[in-house]
Amino acid sequence: MSRRRAGLLTAAGAVLLAAAYPPFQLPLLSFVAIAPAVLLLRTAITTGDLAWAFRWGVAYGAASQGLVLYWIAVALWHFTRLSVLGFLATIAILAVYSGVLFWLVAAAGIRARVPLWVALPLAWTALEWWVGHQGDIRFPWLGLGTSLADAPSLIQWADLAGARGVTLWLVWCNVVLVDVALAWGGRAQGRGRRAALRGTGALALSLLAAVTYGMWRTRSLRVRDVGIVGMVQPNEGFDEKWERPADSVMGRLLDLSRRVYALARPDLLVWPEAAMPGYLQGRPDWDADIARLVRERHTPLLAGGLFAELHDDGSDARYNAAFYFDSAGRWRPYPVYGKRYLVPVTERVPFFPVRWFRRIPGLARWSGGFARGRDLPVYTAAIGRFGVIICYESAFEDLPRRYRRAGADFLVNITNDAWFGRTTAPAQHASHLVLRAIETRMGVARAANSGISEFVDPLGHVYAATALETEALIADRLRTSDVTTVYVRWGDWVGAVAVLATLGLAVVVIRRRPQSS
Repeated sequence: MSRRRAGLLTAAGAVLLAAAYPPFQLPLLSFVAIAPAVLLLRTAITTGDLAWAFRWGVAYGAASQGLVLYWIAVALWHFTRLSVLGFLATIAILAVYSGVLFWLVAAAGIRARVPLWVALPLAWTALEWWVGHQGDIRFPWLGLGTSLADAPSLIQWADLAGARGVTLWLVWCNVVLVDVALAWGGRAQGRGRRAALRGTGALALSLLAAVTYGMWRTRSLRVRDVGIVGMVQPNEGFDEKWERPADSVMGRLLDLSRRVYALARPDLLVWPEAAMPGYLQGRPDWDADIARLVRERHTPLLAGGLFAELHDDGSDARYNAAFYFDSAGRWRPYPVYGKRYLVPVTERVPFFPVRWFRRIPGLARWSGGFARGRDLPVYTAAIGRFGVIICYESAFEDLPRRYRRAGADFLVNITNDAWFGRTTAPAQHASHLVLRAIETRMGVARAANSGISEFVDPLGHVYAATALETEALIADRLRTSDVTTVYVRWGDWVGAVAVLATLGLAVVVIRRRPQSS
């Protein structure tokens, strides 16, 4: 393959993959989104050139991830003008991962004769698992399975295999579709014709199975109303919240909450992430105002804010937190939820102690200096028990699963997406909840500072969604189910199998490397 053709395939792969994700509602693209990568790997296996596979794997990863995640530079710009460096570092790491993926899959085909439809789905899924488990820099944003968030009828079986099961299936579909297209395009005859027919039949059967399961689950799942949940979307600009007087911001939140009460009689009221512009412990007047509001309506409130925990040695730990006020206006009897998965750099700089960024002048701008939360409290309201996830914790499948096992009836996601602006990131961010709802069969209420606020039912259907960058008041019925899914019981078993199988492939490939004479 010429360099020009490989470059065109790489560019096409980047465009297709970016267009497969929200906000573009093009679910059919998910089945061809990585077809250019399949063609590049086919060429590498045919020529036996592993160095070529690695180089174009790096190029493919840089182009596709750079286009999908371009918004990182926009978001980090609020914190530092060196945001481009953070973006480039992220893309460079992901590009190297992609190069290793291409090399391993090509080597498996060349040295061990492992079919591409086996090696690529396993390796791609294992890489997704690794990106979500790499310590301080874990970033499981937009697995390939999430690209079907706008087609929930096709992914109802995620309650069995999770989002990574959907990823494995989509990669397999891409490989088989390319092979079938190549076979028919070459006017297959004899064995090639039979192989093309088998591939076509396998694709059709897999799609039929997904659709049939989706239809059955939609009819059989018993969905119930939890109650009315009210949410406030104040639409505070990223800098506006901290430049305006804090009392003015709080006054606006209280006023918007009273307007929600005028719309409906909510059973639970939710404020978004970091809605309170400061530490609640240091503002007894805010505490009293919120308690008065809650007692007036006898409606519990979940509010995002900042929390500090003092230690005996005089040090403290600061958390991006959520506070639960019961119907009597009390929050202190309940554990404060501290965000467990912190955004790299903006909330915690990877691998470095938080105290460094507090003591050295000029470095505080690089990090929120937050500590990781340790507890996973399940709050009890009159309408049921619920767990809380903050911001991009919605991309981590383990927290909702653990909440469900602990007895949660539904989830509340609070977030502040103002720093994303009008990029593709807000829609990408919200799409994760479709998979979390289907995996756990829990309903989700999402309160966002600047949008998208929405509800997701346990079948993954989104409703009552708000527009971006608008002030909004939301009150609607949240729906959930009482089903404990296979995925909740077994966990991410597809990811574990893919990792073990890929490690096995790596061992085989290394043991069968060419020996020098």
